[in-house]
Amino acid sequence: MKANIRRATPTDAATLAELGATTFIESFGHLYIAQDLQTFLEEHHSEAAYAKALENPSYALWLAEQNGRAIGYAQAAEQCTLPHADIQQGDGEIKRLYLRADAQNSGVGRALMDIAMAWLLQHGPRTLWVSVYSENVGAQRFYQRYGFAFAGEYHFIVGDQHDREFIYRRSAS
Repeated sequence: MKANIRRATPTDAATLAELGATTFIESFGHLYIAQDLQTFLEEHHSEAAYAKALENPSYALWLAEQNGRAIGYAQAAEQCTLPHADIQQGDGEIKRLYLRADAQNSGVGRALMDIAMAWLLQHGPRTLWVSVYSENVGAQRFYQRYGFAFAGEYHFIVGDQHDREFIYRRSAS
C-alpha cells in the first residue's frame, strides 16, 4: 500500500482526533463500557489534546494518508513518561503508532515507525521506550523487530478498568 507520510501540523488536529478515536475503538473499543470509552476518548483523543501535542516542541507526529484519507499516524516524545524506575532524563518514547484496520500489515506502520525512530535518534543513540497492550502480540513482535525487549508492566486505566500494559525498552547500545 502506497501512502504519503508527512509531519503533522496544527491544522491536522481534527484529522488526528478522528483518526485516533477511530483506531483506538477499532483495536480496543470492545474492552470498555461505553461511558468509560467515551470519557477516555474525550480526554486523550480530542482535537484539543492533539492541538496541545502539536504545539509541544518535544513531541512529533506524522500522518499517513492515502488518496486524501488519513490512514495512520505515529507520535514520538523526546522524553519518556512511562512509569518505569529505569527511565532516565533524555530517554525517548514511541507514544502512539496507530493504523486503521484496513491499512494494517501494509508496510505503512513500518514506514511510520522508521520515521519516528529516525527523529528520536537524530542526535545519536539513546534508550527508547514504548508501551503495548499485554494481549496485542502482533504489536509486541513488531516492536521486538526494532530491538525493543520486555522491561516491565503497569496498569493502563480507562474508567474503572485496569488493563495490563507491557513496557518495552530499546537500549542506546
